[in-house]
Amino acid sequence: MKEEKFKVINFIRELIIYLDNLLDNFPKKDLELKNRIRNNSYDLLEISYEANLITDNIYRDKLLSKAIAKIKILDFLINICYDKKIINNKKYVRFGKSIDDIAKYLVGWKKSL
Repeated sequence: MKEEKFKVINFIRELIIYLDNLLDNFPKKDLELKNRIRNNSYDLLEISYEANLITDNIYRDKLLSKAIAKIKILDFLINICYDKKIINNKKYVRFGKSIDDIAKYLVGWKKSL
């Protein structure tokens, strides 16, 4: 995997790779939850790349707000997985750390504008 110079994008990419491995073993009855997790994680990566490339600070601020909302939705979806016992405590803690790191970087980036 190619390392990005932009740290938050590296965190998001690592999260997506970990999620892809986890989602392979998802129960069929929770297919909608699986799809929402996958789509939100890819949307988050796309929004972050776009925010990194854009030069207009007002538009960048909107994109970062959208990215923060996506990470909070992803956190909620992972929480549902834990509540339904689809993922164990160890995986839940790992997701929590990854999501917290991404959220911190996104909020810090937004504040720096």
